[in-house]
Amino acid sequence: MDSLRAALAAYAAQWPQEAESARDFAGFLASADTVFERIHLIGHFTASSWLVDRSGTRVLLTHHRKLERWLQLGGHADGDRDLARVALREAEEESGLTGLQVEPEMFDLDRHWIPERGDVPGHWHYDVRYVVHARQGEDYVVSDESHDLAWRRIDEILADPGSDESMQRMARKWLARAP
Repeated sequence: MDSLRAALAAYAAQWPQEAESARDFAGFLASADTVFERIHLIGHFTASSWLVDRSGTRVLLTHHRKLERWLQLGGHADGDRDLARVALREAEEESGLTGLQVEPEMFDLDRHWIPERGDVPGHWHYDVRYVVHARQGEDYVVSDESHDLAWRRIDEILADPGSDESMQRMARKWLARAP
């Protein structure tokens, strides 16, 4: 947990306008030993991938089966405290792509509410996002968790007023760092 706490402090220093969010994540991290598990009913850590193609101009999105929205790939930590590894695993599982490479630094933080579904009460996802690079093929396979997958131009996500606000934030971050 010390490495995650340090990564959150580094994120706050890199993105001062998001320092309060990083402090909230650090506070949640310190709140219980079960924050990486779904049994922590108030909320839990998840990890997502901003999965970019070789050119760096497109990102792979999922039309999420449960949430009915186009989003980045990702999922539950399920006890794994290495969230970069979780983001990579989720990207591989949800896309069928191999040869992916994850950047170890946090790319984005987003806390979002997940509504009640069946016997699972509504809860918070403390989502830590990482950049993942497609280094080999880009021919994906749609998993059971998605209606569909699609490569989408990052500049179009930013320009689309219907895009999720956190998706637009990640697009801005990505485009700002591109050479």
